[in-house]
Amino acid sequence: MNLLLVLVMLTACAADPQDMSGKMFIFPMESKSAYVKLITSQQEFRDVTVCHRSFTDLRRSHGLFSMSTRGHPNDFAIFWDNTNKEMEAHVRDLNVQYEWVDYKPNMWHSICTTWDSASGIVQLWFDGQPFIKRFLDVGSNIVGTPIIILGQEQDSYGGGFDARQSLVGMMMDVHMWNYVLSPCEIQKYVYNLNFTQGDVINWSALEYKIFDKVLVENTVTPCAI
Repeated sequence: MNLLLVLVMLTACAADPQDMSGKMFIFPMESKSAYVKLITSQQEFRDVTVCHRSFTDLRRSHGLFSMSTRGHPNDFAIFWDNTNKEMEAHVRDLNVQYEWVDYKPNMWHSICTTWDSASGIVQLWFDGQPFIKRFLDVGSNIVGTPIIILGQEQDSYGGGFDARQSLVGMMMDVHMWNYVLSPCEIQKYVYNLNFTQGDVINWSALEYKIFDKVLVENTVTPCAI
């Protein structure tokens, strides 16, 4: 089995969009300096959908997706609160909590989060299961140059990292849309069918910068016996 393994000790940049299909980011250690910055030219978000797949054995709280703009460190974020066993969705520095999420360690989970600015409705989809729609914030678009981070949770614009909230594990198939994805499209994403890829962040054409100790590796495929 052929593996591509890249250990980045300093800062690395994918100057051109990279097709990350069949690859994953690996965050191998607790750190406040290791992360991936995703690059987009989008500067206004009327609605948002973010989907990703992650794998960890952490027994503490950690960030999964973090987007900040100036003045709003949690403009759109997904965070696991291990103390209360809740998945948190943050929009415009407000948040809602989802309980009874079966966030088991040492297995892949597909997580999608949507926000509609007109209605203020947020919804979490976990491994293809929709959770209830919750009201959060209405009538306020996300505006400004975003900083999108994987592996850390931003407490300030592009920083404020805490090693105790860092992700140790793996992440792949990160997509972001500037609209609310339909339930059918979310199901297609979860089951890796022919879904519409992200128009803001597209895993198949990803621009990113890696900081400190992050690995890029091919995903494991079943061996032919």
